[in-house]
Amino acid sequence: MAGAAKQRDLFPEPAVPAGTTVINDRCLIRTERDFRIVIVSGIVLLQYAADDRMAEAYAMVSLVQQGWADQKEVARSFGYSVRSVRRYQRRFESGGLAALGQAGGYPSRRPRLPRSREQLVRRLKEQGLANREIARRLGVTPKAIRKLLKRLGWHERKPEQLQLPGSVPGGDPNLSAVPAASAADVPETLPPPGDPSLSALGSLDDEPIPVSFDTNPTDRRVDRVLACLGVLDDAAPLFRSGTRVPHGGVLLALPALVASGVFTLARKTYGSIGPAFYGLRTTLVALLLMALLRIKRPEGLKEHSPDDLGRVLGLDRAPEVKTLRRKLSRLAACGRAAEFGRALAQRRVADRGAAMGFLYIDGHVRVYHGQRILPKAHVARMRLAMPATTDYWVNDAVGDPLFVVTAEANAGMVKMLPGVLAEVRALVGERRVTVVFDRGGYSPKLFLQLIADGFDLLTYRKGRSRRVARSCFTLHEAVIDGITVAYTLADQGVRLLGGKLRLRQVTRLAQDGHHTPILTSRRDLPAVAIAFRMFERWRQENFFKYLREEYALDALVDYDIVPDNPEREVPNPKRLEITAKLQQARAEFEQLTAEYGAEALMNPEQSRPTMRGFRIAHRKLAERIRKAFDRITALEQTRAATPTRIPVRDVVKRDVVKLAPERKLLTNLIKMVAYQAESDLLHLVAPHYKRITDEGRTLIQAALASPADLEVTADELRVFIEPLSSPHRTRAIAALCEDLNTRPVLFPGSRLRLRYGLAPPPAKRTIS
Repeated sequence: MAGAAKQRDLFPEPAVPAGTTVINDRCLIRTERDFRIVIVSGIVLLQYAADDRMAEAYAMVSLVQQGWADQKEVARSFGYSVRSVRRYQRRFESGGLAALGQAGGYPSRRPRLPRSREQLVRRLKEQGLANREIARRLGVTPKAIRKLLKRLGWHERKPEQLQLPGSVPGGDPNLSAVPAASAADVPETLPPPGDPSLSALGSLDDEPIPVSFDTNPTDRRVDRVLACLGVLDDAAPLFRSGTRVPHGGVLLALPALVASGVFTLARKTYGSIGPAFYGLRTTLVALLLMALLRIKRPEGLKEHSPDDLGRVLGLDRAPEVKTLRRKLSRLAACGRAAEFGRALAQRRVADRGAAMGFLYIDGHVRVYHGQRILPKAHVARMRLAMPATTDYWVNDAVGDPLFVVTAEANAGMVKMLPGVLAEVRALVGERRVTVVFDRGGYSPKLFLQLIADGFDLLTYRKGRSRRVARSCFTLHEAVIDGITVAYTLADQGVRLLGGKLRLRQVTRLAQDGHHTPILTSRRDLPAVAIAFRMFERWRQENFFKYLREEYALDALVDYDIVPDNPEREVPNPKRLEITAKLQQARAEFEQLTAEYGAEALMNPEQSRPTMRGFRIAHRKLAERIRKAFDRITALEQTRAATPTRIPVRDVVKRDVVKLAPERKLLTNLIKMVAYQAESDLLHLVAPHYKRITDEGRTLIQAALASPADLEVTADELRVFIEPLSSPHRTRAIAALCEDLNTRPVLFPGSRLRLRYGLAPPPAKRTIS
């Protein structure tokens, strides 16, 4: 302690000068008299008067947009909320600097509610009308009604919850001690929503635990009545013991699903979807287990017994197709799928940061077969261009998905990479990440930008390049991630953009003599590791194929459309028509000139010894050649005067629309989490199964789809998996069950701890 004190005396921490506000380790604000100075890395970025609100707003926007600080740091330092910083950003993006200097007072050209209508609004509100209906009657916005009610001191009556007689606080969390009550037994006086009799303590992640007033797991009429009355947000799971419950093995995935944080993050993102028997948590559990059971669409529920699926969910019956689609629509109406996906990615990065050193980025094209006019994209697997939507996925080093972004109008990878990597930077922080992508993202100018932004790149070289001499190749062997690899490689440096960009090129020589050049900015890795990481990009292609076949990744969830940007530029179809005619005219001209040359070669000199005679004899052919040449000249002039790209509104005669992205993004996230859970189970069973590389996912899929015996105790839900098709597969699942039993996991929405085992003879059923 004395030594530490002496060190502090020798190297005292510098004191922050008066009038200085530190934003972060690079930025600070200094206030001197009536002026403020924003300093970034010792350089003055902005200076303005302390009372100049427009300049202050511009300073905040500049710091965020240029990447010097994030929204939270700027808001804290300038004394604003994060919401205000975002509002200034939107104003600046839409209207520039002038939009930051909005005048105070009530917005102009917006209908204002006169004070004479206050009593009318109060009376309509007392009648139970919604704010939107009152606004429609008075011809104003719902926001104006909310502000007026707030000024009048109006308080909404909170929805009340029912207190049924005979409830036993602290009783069995799975089975309530109260008898089933009918609607006539409901009392008139209702307790407030926070009544402890209707909620128990939180689970491992402080999730509120609901309590059911039903005693029979097969008859949930009381809970359904409560949901209809609007006092139940979600049904509590009630399980009953049974043998050979169909699809009971899918409960093996719950520890991985809970560990992913999907339920906690969904509750933080969406809050609640309103009073319902199938609430937010139950809907998510149903969707995730459906995905793992290969029920690829909500319509697939028609092929399964709702009673059997309900037993796995802890309900009397699973939701029907229309119910599940309605829940998806309600979640999509919130417009928070992107926020939900970002939260899931942050959780994944926090749990598996070591796998983020290499990130694979590639686009997946979803073909559209409907009647709407959508932008076309090249479908590589079909080798043609079709109406489609392009999603860009980011996968980690082992091929598991991290997040997905939908491209605007099928934008190419060169255009999408900066935005996608901005999301990556927000997730991984300042650490240096190597991004791996295919030739679609090849752009030396983009490479310069990526390296300047703190990323390393790894991609194939595109276009013609100097062939590497065979004497430069040597055999490289190594064991990487437990895989033995051997490549014949040549390692050299290359210069692009006239020497401005220097990269490393690793060229692989195939057995047939083909050269595969790979470009990278990583100079610290051996050449064999560079080649291995580049060729591992096929894991992402296999991921796309697996999700298309097993999870119906390309399936449309709905046919809803939303307006698209009508000013978006597209290739001018008239110019394309002129180009086609020009090519045809040139081909005709070449054919005529070839015919004219052939006639000159075969010209009989005895009859036509002079050129004048030859021209007179073939004057009609020469006239056709002149007309073809004049046509080519006219078409070239017309094409030069025709713009290359025009707004899409000038091309599409109908409304400019695109497929609604929200619900599709939400279902993609559900499938992504299900795939991640499957990968986590695969990782756990890998030490116990030799053919994990070839049959691992098949083994997990078979275990999830197998029946199981369920045994419910006071604090446990015991799941006994039926043996699989062979002893060695059964032993692998038994080892997986033992591993899962070491992780304390509760079934979502209950206090029942999940315990797993195999289903032995009835007299010997125990769990280790």
